[in-house]
Formats: sequence, C-alpha cells, structure tokens
Amino acid sequence: MIPIRTERLVLRNWQERDRDLFHRINSDDRVMEFFGFRRSRAESDARMDEWRGWIDQDGYGFAAVEHAADGACIGCAGLLETENLPGLPDGTIEIGWRLAPEYWGCGYVTEAARAWVAFGFETLGNSEIVSFAVPGNRRSTAVMQRLGMIADPANDFDHPHVPDTHPHLKRHSLYRLSRKDWEKTKKAAR
Repeated sequence: MIPIRTERLVLRNWQERDRDLFHRINSDDRVMEFFGFRRSRAESDARMDEWRGWIDQDGYGFAAVEHAADGACIGCAGLLETENLPGLPDGTIEIGWRLAPEYWGCGYVTEAARAWVAFGFETLGNSEIVSFAVPGNRRSTAVMQRLGMIADPANDFDHPHVPDTHPHLKRHSLYRLSRKDWEKTKKAAR
C-alpha cells in the first residue's frame, strides 16, 4: 500500500509502533460502544497482524490513520470486502473507521473516509461503497451522510456476527454511495 496523504493525515499500513494504540481503541468502552466485544492485547495484536497482511496482499484494508503533524497513530479507517452479510453480495466494498476518543470531533474520520472513497472509486474502480452501523451510532451515521451516502432502510439487517447476548447491537442501518452519485457530488464541489 502506498500511503495516502490528506491535508492532515497519512493513511498507511500498520507498524509495530501502532500496537499500543490499536489495543487501546479495541478495548476502550467509548470506542467500542456499538460492538459486542472488547479485545485483549493478544486478540488486538492478532487482528492488527491480520489487517496488515490483508493490506500487504490487496493494497488496501482497514489501515492505520496517522496524524501527519506529529506522526501519532490515531486510529484506523479503510475499505474491506464484505462476507456473509444479509442482502450484500460477498465482495461488496465496505468503508469503516475507528479513532481514539481524544481525536473525535476534529473531522479526521471524514477526511480519512473521503480519501478512501476516492481510492475505492478511482483506483479500485468500484461501482458502489457501503457502510453500516447500529442505528444509535449517530457519530458514524453522520460521517456516512457527510460522505454523501444514502440510507437504504429496506436493506437494514441483523448483523450475523453480533452475538445474541447483545440484541440491542444486532440491527444495522445500511448506507450506500454509488460511483455516479459520488462523481456528481465531486463535480458540484468544484
């Protein structure tokens, strides 16, 4: 993966120095409020290695988000192919993100996500990018809306990987962004 640079961020593959932050965001109750699990250090390390391997193999994935001004890793954002989700063909491109709480409210997620959307359409040639979240996750759905994504309530779904012990986290709202709509938005912004 060639690092993607934005005005304030560098989107890059994971490095050894990122392990503490990766574990922190995967075990923080605020960050993981809408997830039915928290990861131990060993689980976080294994997941980071998995994500790093996907990026090495495919050239994209859920990558590290680095604050360009000081080189600190502040979270993750990126694109992944969906698998075994109701109503979405396997291989549908999903965009997602997760940041340490001290970086919330600064526009970093939207900035990183816009760069990944451009990568998905311009470099990968995707015709659509989707995202989904628990309906109560207003921070994430607000980012989806800022990206120009459109809610698709007819295809909201119960996430099969959310355990039955967390019924309040099962339902997910689906948002979609077509390449055509993204290109229109991009032209209007010029």
